[in-house]
Amino acid sequence: MVSENLDEIIRKQFDKTLESTDFTSLGDFYKGKVRDNYIMDDFRIIIATDRLSAFDRVITTIPFKGQILNQISSFWFEKTKNIVKNHIISIPDPNVAVVHQCEMIPVEMIVRAYITGSAWRAYSKGEITSGVILPNGLRKNQKLADIILTPSTKAESGHDIYISKEEILKNKMVDRTVYSQMEEASIKLFKFGQDYCQKNGLILVDTKYEFGIKDGELLVADEIHTQDSSRFWISDGYEEKFERGDDPEILDKEIFRGWLMDTYPDVFPNIAPDQDIPPISPGIKIELAKRYMKSYQKVTGNAFKPEVSDVKERIINNLRKANYL
Repeated sequence: MVSENLDEIIRKQFDKTLESTDFTSLGDFYKGKVRDNYIMDDFRIIIATDRLSAFDRVITTIPFKGQILNQISSFWFEKTKNIVKNHIISIPDPNVAVVHQCEMIPVEMIVRAYITGSAWRAYSKGEITSGVILPNGLRKNQKLADIILTPSTKAESGHDIYISKEEILKNKMVDRTVYSQMEEASIKLFKFGQDYCQKNGLILVDTKYEFGIKDGELLVADEIHTQDSSRFWISDGYEEKFERGDDPEILDKEIFRGWLMDTYPDVFPNIAPDQDIPPISPGIKIELAKRYMKSYQKVTGNAFKPEVSDVKERIINNLRKANYL
């Protein structure tokens, strides 16, 4: 498929993206930044919409994004289920995951192997992230001597707040034993992801994990190693670009954050919770959709075949077939 045809398919999907759902019969509704959750006693149905968030605001929708993210996350959950148990029960639709209902832990585990993104922005200002003191003289996008964990609180809205391990334990936000399990699980998952990505010509730069408790057992939940939760670089050429001071080739949505800051420097990155979202160009939306597809192909080894369709109607049909509607 030539790029012009792909661009046309993406454009045709602009008015068919999944912005929200309203399946009230499925259970109690909880709306996340990009996922709609329907909660029952023992399980929940998570629908990955096409909403795109940046700087803790939902900015726009991107064609095929929800499907790609759900399928990539499902891929990783299947690959890592023997390393760390996860919350998946079934995948009845490309945009839908049925999962165990967990008691979610209010701390996100952010794992980093390179100094970039928000950690770089803080470091360049002389600020410390999550109590982790890094050596002087690091350069943007430099590989760290070792993996670091920079946990943050899980915010309902607005910016998540970086917090140190010591503060988490002192304030009894997480039981000490459970936190140790979260640390161990995060490092195991990240190292597996790094090794797998490396074989496919990718660098897993950093990521976040969320955990929950089900029947006293720790489960990894939400999503893993997607473009929304992780940063990926193309490994080929990274070293040369770093030596020249150039940014690496990226597959994640950091390009969108950069576009927002370049296009609307008076708005981003410090957009207020109630501030109007400025117009988002079709060009950047097409570019993002193509990058999400490229990531899917690079990670899974399978070609993504976009089909112009009414996403919500397909979800309704598949949930009916699975006897949820």
